Amino acid sequence: MLDIKFIRENKKKVEQAIKHRHLDLDLEKVLKLDDKRKSLLQKDEELRAERNKIAKIGKKGVEKGKEIKDELQKLEPNLKKVNDEFMDLMYLLPNPAAKDVPVGENEEDNIVIKKVSGIKCQVSGKNIKDHLQLGENLDIIDMNQASKVSGARFYYYKNEAVQLQFAIINWLMEMFIKEKFVPMIPPVLEKFETARGTGHFEALYDDAYHTTEDDLVLVGTSEQSVVPYHMDQILEEKDLPKRYLAYSTCFRREAGSYGKDSKGLIRLHQFDKLEIVSFTRPEDSDKEHEFILALEEKIMKELKIPYQVVKMCTGDLGLPAARKYDLEVWFPSQNKYREVTSCSTCTDFQARRLNIKYRKKDGTLAYVHTLNGTAFPFSRGLISIMENYQQKDGSIEIPKVLHKYTGFTEIKPKHRKNNKT
Repeated sequence: MLDIKFIRENKKKVEQAIKHRHLDLDLEKVLKLDDKRKSLLQKDEELRAERNKIAKIGKKGVEKGKEIKDELQKLEPNLKKVNDEFMDLMYLLPNPAAKDVPVGENEEDNIVIKKVSGIKCQVSGKNIKDHLQLGENLDIIDMNQASKVSGARFYYYKNEAVQLQFAIINWLMEMFIKEKFVPMIPPVLEKFETARGTGHFEALYDDAYHTTEDDLVLVGTSEQSVVPYHMDQILEEKDLPKRYLAYSTCFRREAGSYGKDSKGLIRLHQFDKLEIVSFTRPEDSDKEHEFILALEEKIMKELKIPYQVVKMCTGDLGLPAARKYDLEVWFPSQNKYREVTSCSTCTDFQARRLNIKYRKKDGTLAYVHTLNGTAFPFSRGLISIMENYQQKDGSIEIPKVLHKYTGFTEIKPKHRKNNKT
């Protein structure tokens, strides 16, 4: 959430942020509601002060006290209505982009800032198989049976795919614990108000699964339940940065994606992910952002998967992000790069909404900055390994860095019978 004082002092900047995010919001309405809210608050305080003053004179002030009570009873519902409307709009205002973010309308205006080569796929041309063909042939992915059980955009991982996922988890847990990250398995269900605190209103209203009886939300990324871990807390400056590596299942309705990536494991309703979340001092957040990006790059470099780093333009940022990098890896079957991980700095936007502060050495309090990034998604990340490491005989070689954790060096075709009814 933005500070109302910041909004008034940087009105043009906030209006640009609204425009760049393609939001239909009237900033003037927000400011007028704030004026009205402040006026009602002042009136409320004056009436209460007068009532307290009259109470001291005893019976002589009884009649006047009743009049004030009646005024307060009329004022309070109006104050609540205005304040609720004001806060609803405040929750929708986006975080302005950092100065170095390129101005643009959509993904075509994003900037590729780096390309890094890796392993060269051993299969070429028409012989290249996509991950779904590979997975079905090797009996490690089954989307057909999943569609019967759960519908479209669900999958079963089987056999070596399951072992490969847990091998990657163990590898990355070891890597991140060495970097002083705290491993965490967070809740995947959370209260609507808590989820709204992270600022992903698009996901909450359009793309999230909701429970009907108790108003809980299934997280679309574990950031949504890890950032609130410190809500309403005051952290100590000496303990910053606080870094977490969270493993969870994530759920997305994929609203608005009808017809897009309908085949395979690119867009799913359910998938597992390792997510990075960091809490820092404001003066350290840019450095922390580069640190998280470097870790994401390190993972792809050690896996030897070709990738590129993309700096997102203003029109392609989510509500809370002030700057975002996407890391796109090469998919041979599609002959193009696809987003696999990303990392964002949200400045103090989420901390204000969730009331997360830190105590400076001089004793004063300030809001922390929050950052997040994907360490590894066990959908796009794992299938990118499958596609890039496919062999001419239909097998999949396992990246050397994972041999220690898998216990096998390749996934071979199986001779099996299909049990179809």
